[in-house]
Amino acid sequence: MLIIKNATAVQMEPAFIKEGIDIAIENDLIVEVGESLSAKYPNAEVKDFTGKLVMPGIVCSHNHFYSGLARGIMADIKPSPDFISILKNLWWRMDRALDEEALYYSGLICSLEAIRHGCTSVIDHHASPSYIEGSLATLRKGFLKAGLRGMTCFETTDRNGGVEEMAAGVEENIRFAQLVDAEKERGVEPYLVEAHIGAHAPFTVSNEGMAMLSEAVKATGRGLHIHVAEDHYDVTHSHHHYDQDIVERLDSFGLIDSKTLLAHGLFLSEKDISILNKHDGFLVHNARSNMNQQRRL
Repeated sequence: MLIIKNATAVQMEPAFIKEGIDIAIENDLIVEVGESLSAKYPNAEVKDFTGKLVMPGIVCSHNHFYSGLARGIMADIKPSPDFISILKNLWWRMDRALDEEALYYSGLICSLEAIRHGCTSVIDHHASPSYIEGSLATLRKGFLKAGLRGMTCFETTDRNGGVEEMAAGVEENIRFAQLVDAEKERGVEPYLVEAHIGAHAPFTVSNEGMAMLSEAVKATGRGLHIHVAEDHYDVTHSHHHYDQDIVERLDSFGLIDSKTLLAHGLFLSEKDISILNKHDGFLVHNARSNMNQQRRL
């Protein structure tokens, strides 16, 4: 047994901070929280945490580990006055440059940084159009090396190669889900990384791609992880090309359920919100990214 002694304990719900707390840990289970526990468990190993915080692990519900490689980047790009320009001139150029080695180290480095900053679980959303097959297994190696829990998926899109690219993205999502299922059946440990079915955003996924994603969700039993309404462009594109609100369109393909994870959602309609609530889907608020996007409007 291990006793963490004199810690400053942080509790999220209900919220409080309290000093002088002892925490008794047996293997991977917290068995008791209180004061002066070392006297109650005289044979336990004791570590003094005076002046240190102990808090529950934080869950990051939407992230892009490959973007960690861009921190501090001084990119020589064209002027990018709007959302689509930034994607085309920076992010979509960067993700096309990713190879197996760069992907592995982005996963490892960002996993370690997540743990260092108190995140014990991260839901990642991955894109590497030049390295699709096997990419999620490579990314998973970084999670496992660092000991980080999480989920990941491949960003299905038609922005580089049309139907063939969408099919390859869907196949990679299914392949990784099958890998996870096989390891569960074999009882492989550590079992830390789960699968989602990923897609970029509705404006880069045609109806043919939506049908592929729907089949993948059914075949794997996983949920969809996709950006929605991060910018007005996504909304107007859906209205112009499909005459539907964004979530309404996703729902028409059976892609909204209790395992669905929608990121951003800055410009959802009342109808979108109603559909998401009806199916108990999840909307992830990305505070810094969303504030940055609003500032550009």
